Formats: sequence, C-alpha cells, structure tokens
Amino acid sequence: MTLLADADARLDAMIVDAAALIRCESPSEDLAAVARSAEETARVIGARFGEAGLPSEPERIEIDGVVHLRWSLGDGPRRVMLLGHHDTVWPVGTLERIPFSVVDGVMRGPGCFDMIVGVVQAAHAVAMLAARDGAASVDGVTLLVSGDEEVGSLTSRGLIEDEARRHDAVLVLEAAGPGGALKTARKGVSWYELEARGRAAHSGLEPERGVNAGIELAHQVLALAHVADTAAGTTVTPTRGVIGTTGNTVPAAARVNVDVRARTAAEQDRVEAHLKALAPVLDGAEVTVHGGINRRPLQRADAAALYERAVRLAPSVGLELSEIAVGGASDGNFTAGVGTPTLDGLGAVGGGAHAKDEHVLVAHIPPRTALVALLVEDLIASPAR
Repeated sequence: MTLLADADARLDAMIVDAAALIRCESPSEDLAAVARSAEETARVIGARFGEAGLPSEPERIEIDGVVHLRWSLGDGPRRVMLLGHHDTVWPVGTLERIPFSVVDGVMRGPGCFDMIVGVVQAAHAVAMLAARDGAASVDGVTLLVSGDEEVGSLTSRGLIEDEARRHDAVLVLEAAGPGGALKTARKGVSWYELEARGRAAHSGLEPERGVNAGIELAHQVLALAHVADTAAGTTVTPTRGVIGTTGNTVPAAARVNVDVRARTAAEQDRVEAHLKALAPVLDGAEVTVHGGINRRPLQRADAAALYERAVRLAPSVGLELSEIAVGGASDGNFTAGVGTPTLDGLGAVGGGAHAKDEHVLVAHIPPRTALVALLVEDLIASPAR
C-alpha cells in the first residue's frame, strides 16, 4: 500500500481524532482548559502511536502552569522535528455556537484550521511510517506539541529553540496558505504596550488642573503611522486600548497595544529604536513603552532547501505545490531563528483562522498527511545538514 492509499484509508480515523481535540476547548489563557487539552492530545496521539508500535506516552513538560507534550522517538541522532500546538484562540463555550461538523467535505469547529488538523496529520504521518516499516523507521523523529503558541509561546519558546538546535530540520504543521501553499517566509513579530500617564482632575469642575493621558496617547498613536514602511512591508498597528477610569475624570492613565510585523530583523530593530525613543507631547505627561521583539522573521533562505524537497516529493501523492510569504508568525520563526532549516504551512487547507468561518477542506487531509510522511522518510534517509 502506498502512503497516499494508507492516508486515504485513515481519513475517517483522522476526522475522529480531530473531532476529539476540537471538542476539548483550549483557549491559551485558560490554564485549566489547556491542561485538559494536553491530556486529550496525549490520549489521541498516544493511541495512534501505540497502534503503530511506538511509545504512546509523551513527556509532559509543564512550564509556569502550561503543559507541552514531546514524543522523542528512538535513540539515534535527531533528524526531524514535527512542530505544532494544541492551544487555540477560542474561549470555552464557543462549541455551543460553532459545533464540530463535517458537511459536504468541509470541517468546521473552533481551532480546526489553526491548528488541530495539522497536529492530527503529524501524528498519523509518523504512525503510518512506523506501521509500515517498524519503529526503527522513525528513529530520530520528535513530535513537539506546545500549549501557548497563540499568546506568543511565552513558556515554550526556550523548549522549542533548544529542540530545534538538536535537529537537522523542522516541519511545522501550521495551516497552509491559500490553495495549500507552503509558507516559506513569515514576518517577524514585535509586541509593545504604549503607556501614557498624566494627572487626574474633575472633568467638569476643573479640567484645566489635569493632564489628559488620553490626549497624550492620541498624539503618540497618530505618530505611529509614520513609523510603518509600506515599501519594506513593515506594519505598525495600534490594537487594543484603554483610557481612564470614569466618564467624568480627566484620565490619568491610558495605554494601547501595538503590533509590529516586519520582513527583516533590521526593520524590527529600526521600529524598536523609534518606539523606545518616544517622548511626551503634553507638559506634565509621561510616556513609557513596554515589550519588545517576540519573533524574528522566517526568511525564505531558511526554508528553500526543504521546500525543494517537498516539491520533488509532492507529485507522488498527487500534489502540485506553491509557496507564499505571510505576515503571521508561528513557532517556525523560533526554529529558523536558531539556524535550523524550517518548512512551515504543511497542515490543513482551508481558511478562516481566528474567525467564525474557520474551516478545513477534508479532501486535502490525506495527501498532505502523506506528504509529511514522505518528507520525514526523506529527511531520515538524507539529513538536511
């Protein structure tokens, strides 16, 4: 049986596994929910690994209350790491409005596209190889499923980077780009909080005694528009903000989150230097910038050799691949940042990440799973470095 035929035969099982994980809601900031999700992920993947003669129990790595899962297969040199995450952006209760379903070949449910189906594909790709050729065939493979990617991988970053350094290559099972495109470049991400402080006063009786932090913040936000560089692909976006405490008080404090995306580390550094140098406009106001660079860019050079392998292997599973550079970041930024060749976007084909129309096209699951299996097999036979 070919790997594609095996993946086709596993489709119903993969849908069952995805359903189990989607129905175990896992918003990143709810540590109890993430812990439940980790156990369900361990159960689902462990069952498939056990069927294939592989160790079923992962290492449970808890860091600051967040549970991450690692299966390190065999004792040989670490050849390839498959990387995913089991947390999602959706709060507990979302299933009541967006239940899991598969209708007319379209899967829906919170987290299905980002990135539950990718985690399932990774597990089945490894299990397929082991079931066909024995556990020794995946000696040197690591599957790492983290629990806080959606909030910046604050606890898992060190773990991911350390694992990446040990491996010859990293395959990231994040969702694909439009039409199934693999992600060969991702912008770097910087996250800041811009805080303005002034002086409170009664807004009706003596507003002149106050220093309005909201107005100070408005000056700063408007100035941010000039920091972005459209030609360079650098975006500087104020997002969530808070001003003041009551409706009849000159606000003494105001703050806004700022999301920065850049194609190069040099652009990230330029924007950071500008933000750290911000000075207040109003007399008596203060401005403070918190945060910094979260992820360096994933450059195409980090992915090029692995993408060429994927293009070479894809026709045997009926795929014709394309590539895309995207603004969103992933844990692949971290693995590329430590110098390990990284290919991203090998997961589900669909759309609607973080939106109510999140969905996965079921027909793409088997060939993409088979492609991951082929890449793992190829990287074990011919290491990337």
